[in-house]
Amino acid sequence: MSKFGAVRRAGVVVLAVNLLLAAAKGAVWLQTGSLAVGSEAVNSLADSVYSVVVLAGLYLTTQPPDFEHPHGHERIEPFVSLFVALGVFAAGGLVLWRSTTSILTESITVTTGPLAAGVLVGTAVVKYLLYRYCLYVGEETHSPALVATGLDNRNDILTASAALVGVVGARLGAPVLDPVAAGVVSLGILYTGWEIVQDNVDYLVGSAPPEDLRAEIVERALAHPEVRGVHDVVAHYVGPEIDVSMHVEVEGDRTLREAHDIETDVVEDVRQLPQVDDVFVHVDPKELGEWKDADDAHLSDSVVDEQ
Repeated sequence: MSKFGAVRRAGVVVLAVNLLLAAAKGAVWLQTGSLAVGSEAVNSLADSVYSVVVLAGLYLTTQPPDFEHPHGHERIEPFVSLFVALGVFAAGGLVLWRSTTSILTESITVTTGPLAAGVLVGTAVVKYLLYRYCLYVGEETHSPALVATGLDNRNDILTASAALVGVVGARLGAPVLDPVAAGVVSLGILYTGWEIVQDNVDYLVGSAPPEDLRAEIVERALAHPEVRGVHDVVAHYVGPEIDVSMHVEVEGDRTLREAHDIETDVVEDVRQLPQVDDVFVHVDPKELGEWKDADDAHLSDSVVDEQ
């Protein structure tokens, strides 16, 4: 299956699972009257609503390039991820507010029924599987929106576990464990939202990729037998993918056709990196000496191949 097909299928799976969980929790809530399960049903319903938005966003990002968007639509993905982050912040804030007010007002209501505990355990298991699935597909396809969705499903494991603690605590005669556990979990949820924002803001503002990836870009350029040096290497995120520009040094007596072939080979080699989208290479005669010595320049800025 293509990258775009895998991303779209993952969006459909997430939506379907959230709808099924909302229905199951709602049925148990109506039967048991458990406040913990009821809040989880609302949480799954909210997940279903924003899953629709995420699915629509993933559909847009996987559209092929067109005249108005010659590089495709993948740069929409960071905005979809930020929308997920807003949902994460809202969920974390709501859990924190409910746990705090429950403790202050001593209005703690939980149920001791096995059905409530069963649906919460089932939720945690399903959400873990969904978390691993979204994370796998997101990393394989370099989809920040799916990675963010996976992290949000990890949050749902925590919230279901907190609700389960409340149910078990009530059975053991300590119902206060419900809001206390929920308050601790809310802090983890809010931190996950911050992680999503931090990662995707880097995509939007054009931050540089990790240094090891920049070094690999330079190494691929230098691996060409005709390249004697590399300088003015600029690599930065454009959406979730990376654009690269660089100057490569070759022997000055190469013909225009030979220089063109060298440039094409370097572009194709660097583009084989899955994170890289576009590569722009300028060919310079090495006799100009435009590179700097290793003591004067960073590896990613200028490199000379001693051949």
